[in-house]
Amino acid sequence: MKKINEDIKNNTYKTVYLLYGEEEYLKKQYKNKFIEAICAGDTMNYSYYEGKGIDLKELMNTANTFPFFAERRLLVIENSGFFKSSNDELAEFLSNVIDTTCIVFIENEVDKRNKVFKTVSTNGYVCEMGIQNQATLESWIAATVKKNGKTISKSAIMRILDAVGTDMVNISTELDKLLGYTYGRDSIELSDIDAVCSVSINAKVFDMVDALSAHNRQRAVEIYKDLIALKEPPMRILFMIMRQFNIMLMVSELKDKGTDYKDIASKAGLQPFIVTKVIKQLGNFDKKTLKEAMDYGLQLEEDFKNGRIAESVAVEMLLIKYS
Repeated sequence: MKKINEDIKNNTYKTVYLLYGEEEYLKKQYKNKFIEAICAGDTMNYSYYEGKGIDLKELMNTANTFPFFAERRLLVIENSGFFKSSNDELAEFLSNVIDTTCIVFIENEVDKRNKVFKTVSTNGYVCEMGIQNQATLESWIAATVKKNGKTISKSAIMRILDAVGTDMVNISTELDKLLGYTYGRDSIELSDIDAVCSVSINAKVFDMVDALSAHNRQRAVEIYKDLIALKEPPMRILFMIMRQFNIMLMVSELKDKGTDYKDIASKAGLQPFIVTKVIKQLGNFDKKTLKEAMDYGLQLEEDFKNGRIAESVAVEMLLIKYS
């Protein structure tokens, strides 16, 4: 991303860029940066394509057209699927794009063995925009709050991440709510977050498993009822509880092998601060209990599918048994 920022600042662009990954917020942000920097409201030299089935001939003809009274022509192409299947014609074309054209591909997934991907890597710039690490998210939240003339403590930032998760779109939405809620004040406090932020389903399930770990049956059932009130299907809740048990088991096994927190986070696909929380959850769950709980959950799911038990009762039975 630093390279893209430098290109925009210096007005020296590659002919083709690929932005890909899970973080929708960053992809949207950088798409808009390209549009603003190159076009600045000039729709005559801007073309947008989306989805599979894009007419490749039309796209190439547009890319080969010199800009009209401007330095560059910009093409933005989203979720095309060009980076998941072979396309020799496109790969060849991207090797020879005229220098007054800038093409920006935005994709969710890519195959790095793909010829088009390799061509962009060689002739342009590829940037993966995945889920950001904890330090980056903390800095981003702090900078966003500061930009709006307010302060926020480290503990308050962590409360936001705990409640909302690591998706930057969700965090941005909650920050907007917090900035509005604290209008006229200089800081965002923990109480503001508790009053305003929408807690993610994942966070609620995490709290539910926390309650199970602490043998707090009443709290676990309260959270379950909250989720039901939010119209979450009981079987989805059961699935997410089982998923959390599976994460706990994976972390436990890696920890027993002497794996450090950073490597555990990498291998389990978790943020380091989440690993710390999971290890705390493990305090009252040994591996044998976790395996039994997962087997029990699978049995409850099968009983529901075969009509032997109501789905709401299935989840309650698991909560009662393991709290």
